[in-house]
Amino acid sequence: MEEKTEGAVVIEGRAAPGPFVFVCEHAVNAFPARWGALGLDAATRESHAAWDPGALGLARALAARLQSPLVRATHSRLIYDLNRPPHSKGAMPARSEIYEIPGNRAVTPEERLARTEALYIPFHAELRALLAQKLARGERPLLVTVHSFTPVWHGQPRAVECGIIHDADPSLAEAVLAEACGQTGLDSRLNEPYSAADEVTHTLALQATPLGLKNVMLELRNDLIADAPAQEAMADRLSAVLRAAASALAQRGEVT
Repeated sequence: MEEKTEGAVVIEGRAAPGPFVFVCEHAVNAFPARWGALGLDAATRESHAAWDPGALGLARALAARLQSPLVRATHSRLIYDLNRPPHSKGAMPARSEIYEIPGNRAVTPEERLARTEALYIPFHAELRALLAQKLARGERPLLVTVHSFTPVWHGQPRAVECGIIHDADPSLAEAVLAEACGQTGLDSRLNEPYSAADEVTHTLALQATPLGLKNVMLELRNDLIADAPAQEAMADRLSAVLRAAASALAQRGEVT
C-alpha cells in the first residue's frame, strides 16, 4: 500500500517491521505538467541525468527482502534533486554531465522557492516523520539511500561496480564494504565514484546524522541493474550484505 503526500513522496511499506529505512531520491524520470519538460528532448528525459535508472527497482527489492519501508521521489531529479539543499546549484542544475537543462538556466528565486516548497520540504518532512515515529517506538533504524551511476562519465569508463558512500559516520559504510568485498564479487569501493565532497550525502547528513542513526549510501553501476531480473539478483546479494553489516555493528554494540 502506498501513501502519498503533496504529490512529492511515496512511502511504501510504512509499517514494515524491518530495521532499515530505504530512500530513493532519484527514483523516476517523471515531468508532471506543472513543471513541464524543462525544454528537454525525449533522449535526455530517459538519460541518467533525469533519474537513477534501476535504483527504484533495486530499492524496492531490498525493502521487500529486509521487510523495511521505502521512501521514494515522484518527480525527476532535474526538477528538484532531493539529495541537495535548496541553496545548492545542484538542486536545479543548468547542466548535468553532457546534458544542458534549458528550463533550469534562469530559475528565479520565486521558482526556486516554489519547487522547494512543493517537492523538497514535503519529501524530507515525511522522511523525518517516519524516522521520528520509529524512534518513538524504541527503534533505531539504519538509513540506506539507493542510487545508480552511469558506466561512462564524461567519456571515461568506470570500473567500480558498487560504491559505498558515507558522510560523517563511516561505521555502517565500512561494515557494508567489508561484507560486499567478501560476499559479492563486485568491484566495491568506499567513497567512489562519489563522496561527501561531491555533495551527494545531503540526505544522510540532514536525516540520519542529527538523530545519531547509522547510515550509508549505495551506488550501483546502472548497467548491472538494467532490468527487473538484474535488480532482483542484485537485491539478493546486497540484502545479505546489509544483514551481515548490521549484525557486525550489533555485535560491536554500535546498534541495537
